[in-house]
Amino acid sequence: MGVFNPRIQLTILLLLLSSSSSLSLNLPTNPTTTVYEILTKFNLPRGLLPSSVKSYSLSDDGTFEVLLEKPCYVEFEYLVYYAEKVTGKLSLGSITDLEGIEVKRFLLWLNVNEIRVDLPSSGSIYFQVGFINKKLGIKQFETPRSCRDNALVLCGGPSLRQDLNKVLSSASLMT
Repeated sequence: MGVFNPRIQLTILLLLLSSSSSLSLNLPTNPTTTVYEILTKFNLPRGLLPSSVKSYSLSDDGTFEVLLEKPCYVEFEYLVYYAEKVTGKLSLGSITDLEGIEVKRFLLWLNVNEIRVDLPSSGSIYFQVGFINKKLGIKQFETPRSCRDNALVLCGGPSLRQDLNKVLSSASLMT
C-alpha cells in the first residue's frame, strides 16, 4: 500500500544526494592550479597579484579570497599596496567588489575598487579608483612581482598609518 520499491527509494536518495552536492558553493579546484592560472582563465593578467600568495579560495559565483604571506608593496607605473587579504568577485575580463589593494596617487592612498580588461584585448587594463578610471598598459602586469614589506614607511603608506593610529591610541590611553 504505502511501501515503495527499494530501487525507487535508492534512486530518489541518489538524486537528492547528487543535487545537494552540486549546490556546493566552492568550485572544485585542482590543488595544483595556482591563483595566477585562475586569473588567466578569466582573461586577466597573472601579475595583478604579487608572487607572495600563500593560498586562495574561489566560489562558483566568482567570489574569491587571496591570502598573502604578509601585507606588501609592489612598484608598477604606480606604487601599489596589497593587504594580507585581498577579496573580490571574478568574472570574464574583470574583478569587481575589490578590497585589499590600494594605489598611491600624489600623497594619497586610494582603494582600487575594480579592475577590467577589454575583450578581445586592446593591450590596456583599467583600474577603477573611486570615480576615477585609469587606463594603463597591460604588459607591466604580465608577470607576478616580488613584494617589499616596508617600501613606504617613509612615504606615509598604509602600514605607517596603522602604526601611527596605534601610537595615538596608546597615547590617548595614557592621558
